[in-house]
Amino acid sequence: MNNVMRSQGKRQKKEKIHEKLGEIEKIIGYKFKDKKLLITALTHSSYKNENPEIKEHNERLEFLGDAVIELCVSEELVKRFQNAREGELTSTRAYLVNEYALASVARKIRLNQFILLGKGEEAQGGRERDANLCDALEALIGAIFLDGGYLKAKKSVLSLLKDMWPSKCIERVKKDYKSHLQEITQKLYKERPKYMVIDSFGPEHAKSYKVKVILPTNESFEAIGSSIKGAEQLAAKKAIETCIKDKL
Repeated sequence: MNNVMRSQGKRQKKEKIHEKLGEIEKIIGYKFKDKKLLITALTHSSYKNENPEIKEHNERLEFLGDAVIELCVSEELVKRFQNAREGELTSTRAYLVNEYALASVARKIRLNQFILLGKGEEAQGGRERDANLCDALEALIGAIFLDGGYLKAKKSVLSLLKDMWPSKCIERVKKDYKSHLQEITQKLYKERPKYMVIDSFGPEHAKSYKVKVILPTNESFEAIGSSIKGAEQLAAKKAIETCIKDKL
């Protein structure tokens, strides 16, 4: 009886997954010839760990998709900005292709609703974690590349990023994001951004801090880091990547 129930449960889970495949295909505008590639792209390592029958998770496709996205964006940047210098092209690509930006794209297409996560990762908020969303989007592009080739993958990348392209190349992206953000806000609003620690958690020897940066426009961005300074840098980075396009 237990074996029958387990078998029925697995079949129902499989049917539910396949229902979702058609939905994500409609959203991204690409129909997979090999559905297994799409399933793998959506499979987080935690799901594979809890389901031994699953043969592969999405890390290999993520590795491939990362390279494909960089190539597609690099090619498009060279075409769009024919007089731009290498440094400007590199900075603009970094603005377009980074964890936070790609996670934002993933949320926009509701990719978080389709990722296959283990129960533990789900309980810890893994469905909203930037790293998981970015990885899934990269894996999805890697899967499209294997299934349909470079031109199909490029079409998908350009479609996904269509609202993110700046009107001109970004001259620089500093490693010191706090200083860079301060330069922007002082130039635009004659004011500095404000930072505050809003939470801390974990054991004393390995604490994490949640920090919020508030812009003069009252927009705010949060980030978590292993130090207050590190969290402030990450919050400033989010603010720059979200706001800078509209200020160019």
